[in-house]
Amino acid sequence: MTSDSNPALRKIIHVDMDAFYAAIEQRDAPELRGRPVVVGGSPDGRGVVATCSYEARRFGIHSAMPAARAIRLCPQAVFIRPRFDVYRDVSRQIQALFLDYTPLVEPLSLDEAFLDVSGTAAFQGSATLIARDIKQRITETTGLTASAGVSYNKFLAKQASDLDKPDGLTLIRPEQGVGFVARLPVGKFHGVGRATEARLHELGIHSGADFLRWSAAELQQMLGRRAAFFQAIAQGHDERPVQPRRLRKSVGAETTFSEDLARPAEMVDALQPLAEKVAYRLAEKQLQGATLTLKVKYADFRQITRSHSRRQPFREAADMLAIASTLLQRTEAPRRPVRLLGLAVAGLEPADRPLAAQMNLGDW
Repeated sequence: MTSDSNPALRKIIHVDMDAFYAAIEQRDAPELRGRPVVVGGSPDGRGVVATCSYEARRFGIHSAMPAARAIRLCPQAVFIRPRFDVYRDVSRQIQALFLDYTPLVEPLSLDEAFLDVSGTAAFQGSATLIARDIKQRITETTGLTASAGVSYNKFLAKQASDLDKPDGLTLIRPEQGVGFVARLPVGKFHGVGRATEARLHELGIHSGADFLRWSAAELQQMLGRRAAFFQAIAQGHDERPVQPRRLRKSVGAETTFSEDLARPAEMVDALQPLAEKVAYRLAEKQLQGATLTLKVKYADFRQITRSHSRRQPFREAADMLAIASTLLQRTEAPRRPVRLLGLAVAGLEPADRPLAAQMNLGDW
């Protein structure tokens, strides 16, 4: 089932839990409240930050940062290993609550989801009042806070939820959409990573308004098939529906290096945090996969991939790193400088199942 209402008339809510893992740890251990809490790998090894409390964020710590750097930024931080079983239980409580308002719920991870409430009669159809009620019920049910964004498409709803964290509620009305995107940095656009952002900056495209200075044909020539989506977003359009049973094809992570890597040992070291990130993302989404793919982009921008499939699913970072190191030896990386490395797990199945057996605008 998908949201099949007219895209121009949709009412979309994006709910994003505030520092979800860290907030649960502070809730369950009162002595951690008010302290900088980092959930993730050990700072004594090669672990990465899964998330951190707002107290830790004031020191510049953020998700996906190496834990060793995090402790240098904040030596008094408390590091905690993730308890994904607890996070999943809380997430299930929140997801069940969403279904009281609409069957059109698209979870993105344990801590965020889109809801299409276009046809919901509660609160006289006011998406803003529905979002406010959802936030209140989340706090009453779990003791946690969430931020919510309300708008007429998914892109803007997600942007709105990030504007007033924590415990925020922001509405971007249909008549405000184009103006909002015009001021938005291109790095905030869905699908724009660091490499694409750098390429756009080279072209003089720094904000949504800059996209509108180019013709569709020019953007297509420069950016390929993504150009049409970016230009539509710049015009305030996003027709992607809320998909309750969205099936992911893969879960991955990649990084572009500020300086090309020349030594194999450096490349293997760089794969460690990528494997950690993929493991965290699989755990968040309660997934495992049969195929691991290594992506390598050389200094001359030529890109290749190497994959390995097996019956025993990939879930753990150490397991992925061992195979990825072997795949790296099947590339030219030991002899050629590398500017990007990536890892992805595909052939996904729910992690709790064995792989062999194998989720009218009205009054705003």
